[in-house]
Amino acid sequence: MYAIVEIAGQQFRVSEKDRLRVPLLDVESGKKVVFDNVLLFHDAKDKVTVGTPTVPKVKVTATVVEHGREKKVIVFKKKRRKGYQKKNGHRQDFSLIEITKIGASAARAKKAAAPKAEKTEENKEA
Repeated sequence: MYAIVEIAGQQFRVSEKDRLRVPLLDVESGKKVVFDNVLLFHDAKDKVTVGTPTVPKVKVTATVVEHGREKKVIVFKKKRRKGYQKKNGHRQDFSLIEITKIGASAARAKKAAAPKAEKTEENKEA
């Protein structure tokens, strides 16, 4: 069972017990977070549901394990023959999450359909 879910503008393929590095989430470590932007859901019965744009009633629950920073990426700018050089570094923040549950949320009980009024000759004339 897996799902494709949108987290912070990026799409991730997730399964239960997966650990992912996602862009920094504004949630404390150890807290649960629920993602409801599920774009595709593949259940245990090999049934694939594609959302338009999202799959209704399917949610992904995860726990934030830790926050951190990626390795430094060097940005080097240079203009040839002019002596212009700039060296910069960038470290992106991330959150490490562990997927705990994928599946449909509690389905609401459907209301019983009201019986349709039968057409009588009085209703037909009006």
